[in-house]
Amino acid sequence: LTTKIEELTAASARLNTEIKNHEKEVAQNQEALDKATAIREKQLAEFNAEEKDLLESISALKSAVTVLSKHHGGSLLQVPRSHMLSVAATLQYQMRKHSSLLQGA
Repeated sequence: LTTKIEELTAASARLNTEIKNHEKEVAQNQEALDKATAIREKQLAEFNAEEKDLLESISALKSAVTVLSKHHGGSLLQVPRSHMLSVAATLQYQMRKHSSLLQGA
């Protein structure tokens, strides 16, 4: 009986040590998670601000094109075809590259 008590006491001490180690590990993991969450929230805020700025720029450019088209109706026809194709290709590339930003617009 004494041997059994000693065995169980040793097991209890070992388990208590393991519990304390696990509690420390959980606390460290929680701290790391909190730091990562704070970083992600900061990155999200920065992204949202940049996205808003880009969407406002796109809107302003759309308005500018509309106004310029009204004032300079046929003048775009005077631009060489190769230049127009280059502009169109650049616009198409940029629209594809930033399509995820334009989804919400």
